[in-house]
Amino acid sequence: MALRREYVRLLSTKIVDELIKQEMIEVPEGLDLADQLFQVMDEEMTLEDKINDEVRVLLNQYQDQMRQSGASYQEMFKLIKNKLVKERKLVL
Repeated sequence: MALRREYVRLLSTKIVDELIKQEMIEVPEGLDLADQLFQVMDEEMTLEDKINDEVRVLLNQYQDQMRQSGASYQEMFKLIKNKLVKERKLVL
């Protein structure tokens, strides 16, 4: 289940606040660490969507060949997605 962006922003703020409160980190004046953390977390949250879009583009290029060979779209989608994830050493 994907998290809403507002929740991710709130979570990043709470993480930074808690780390500061427990004196685990010091944040220089003027640095918005919560926003930077949000950017990283948001990018990670959208990674799977980007991979799925890339797989769809690839499958659309070969849809005629898939129809002729009788390949299942769902099976090919899973195979290509797993291959891309493994090649790029991603964690979803």
